[in-house]
Amino acid sequence: MEHIKKGTKAFRKTNIAFFAAGFNTFAILYSTQPLMPEFTKDFGVSPTMASLSLSVTTISLAVSMLFFGVLSEVWGRKPVMMASLLAASAMSVLTACSPSFETLLLLRMIQGIALGGLPSIAMAYLGEEMDGGSLGVAMGLYISGNSLGAVFGRILTGMMTDFFSWHVALGTISFISFLACLIFWLSLPPSRHFHPRSPEPRKLLLSFGHHLRDRGMLCLYGIGFLILGSNVALFNYLGYVLTAPPYHLSQTLVGWIFIIYLVGTVSSVWMAKLADTYGRQKILIVALGLTLIGVLITLESNLWVKMLGLPILVFGFFGSHSIASAWVGRRALQDKAQASSLYLFFYYAGSSVAGTAGGVFWSSYGWAGVVGLIAGFLLLALLLAASLAKAAKPVAVAMHHER
Repeated sequence: MEHIKKGTKAFRKTNIAFFAAGFNTFAILYSTQPLMPEFTKDFGVSPTMASLSLSVTTISLAVSMLFFGVLSEVWGRKPVMMASLLAASAMSVLTACSPSFETLLLLRMIQGIALGGLPSIAMAYLGEEMDGGSLGVAMGLYISGNSLGAVFGRILTGMMTDFFSWHVALGTISFISFLACLIFWLSLPPSRHFHPRSPEPRKLLLSFGHHLRDRGMLCLYGIGFLILGSNVALFNYLGYVLTAPPYHLSQTLVGWIFIIYLVGTVSSVWMAKLADTYGRQKILIVALGLTLIGVLITLESNLWVKMLGLPILVFGFFGSHSIASAWVGRRALQDKAQASSLYLFFYYAGSSVAGTAGGVFWSSYGWAGVVGLIAGFLLLALLLAASLAKAAKPVAVAMHHER
């Protein structure tokens, strides 16, 4: 059976399905990020504690993805992804009714577990079903859905909180997420290149070990950890900066700042195409460099200049993620679901670690401390990207002999 190619009806339907799924996942995941100052006021918690409303979700998502990948090998890609989306949407309803911060954290942790069934399996599905020449574009379109969901979720919750309350805001997100689930179910073609197999814990551990011994994979996993950690740390505490003197921006305006994530819908696709044309490593280094430049610009106290840095760093961030995640799919010639699960485990673990660690830097050193932490992360990511050239050739030769 042929793989899905650009220009076909199956390609369009697959992209619609994963665009909706990515939109849903990230609208739910990041819906609490602009609400952190509200949690500080309503529940009397510190900024670092308020950041846990996102960090506990991302770390539980990171861990659960390792297990959902196994389930998908037995039960199939589409059924597990669908169950994951429905469970996460249902948890959104309960989260909106949280009577205390402790309850909210517990529900957000469970929600993160439910969300784990979509991202890593989506990458595995695309890696199995897409033609090699179409994979980069498909992955870029999926990630553009992620960026739109992240934008929409943050803007909507910011506005609804100003006009009503954060409870109403999260309830609205849950209603929209159920609609996205329906689109996903109706649009996604069934797997044609997936072969179910019984769960074998020993082989699972061996497949994880195989990927973790691959130096190139480790570099890609490290880059994923560092880029999302940088992004989340910045936007977790930007709201505290902008709602305080001398800016005094409203929650609605802070929410609308996330409109710049629309830049990611362009960069994720465009930079994936550039990577296919000019080489993944070169374009990845360019994308990481742009991210670092954007972060440093936010040190400027002038509000308009500070805001100028945001689209630059978002452009670079989504480009970096698009290239790195597609690279994992190409590099893994076997056990693709496990390779993708490991990438996203490190990716979301970076969000949890840096998102909360940023609170310590914020409390001790202010905005300059947060930027310093992020700059260190991005410089390390550049070093890992530069070392990918050394890792690529030996692995390719080893794979050739294995085949």
